[in-house]
Amino acid sequence: MISILLTQTTAADVAVSEQSYNLFSMAAKGGFLMLVLLALSILAIYIFGQKWWLIRNAGKIDSNFMKDIRVLIHEGKIKSALNLCDKYDSPVARMVRKGIERIGRPINDIHTSVENVGNAEVARLEKGLPILATISGGAPMIGFLGTVLGMIKAFFNMAQASNNVDISLLSSGIYTAMVTTVGGLVLGILAHFGYNYLTSKISDLVFKMESATIDFMDVLNEPVSED
Repeated sequence: MISILLTQTTAADVAVSEQSYNLFSMAAKGGFLMLVLLALSILAIYIFGQKWWLIRNAGKIDSNFMKDIRVLIHEGKIKSALNLCDKYDSPVARMVRKGIERIGRPINDIHTSVENVGNAEVARLEKGLPILATISGGAPMIGFLGTVLGMIKAFFNMAQASNNVDISLLSSGIYTAMVTTVGGLVLGILAHFGYNYLTSKISDLVFKMESATIDFMDVLNEPVSED
């Protein structure tokens, strides 16, 4: 019984090692295009991680932020309102801060200043996303290029062999064709999903920024109550 279990365990270990070896060997068979896809994968992961962390932190702000700003402005505590904005590393806080700094100027000028800060913040959030979109579209094309190159290699080997065609002559070319195709498609699909996820999160944050702008302008237009 013990010998049977040992035999089964050994067989399983061999199967796992063979599978791991095949994965690496298949990637190696993809040729230089797999190195290109690997570099693009690292770049895509870096961009996604950086943007995800930036967007996540940008959305962190107290739900009572605008209420506190309204109270401070109506009480004439402009310095305290500015200090409250400085507590948050958020586009909303920076937009409101710019508006507070412009208090006393015409309403249209204040609104323009706040919008300009908002546009700059959105541009900062979207920086790098075009590269991720390019990877999502370009990776499958690189994979298909590997397919064409692999098939050319396979047919070239067949032509060189003349009448002595052997399956081993085709294996390297087919490996290149299939592995690069799979690699390109996987990277393209993941990059595409990642790009859409980030753009949806930015859209949600833009909505919050627009709502904060409207709330802030309403605060400036509200009559100060007299007790």
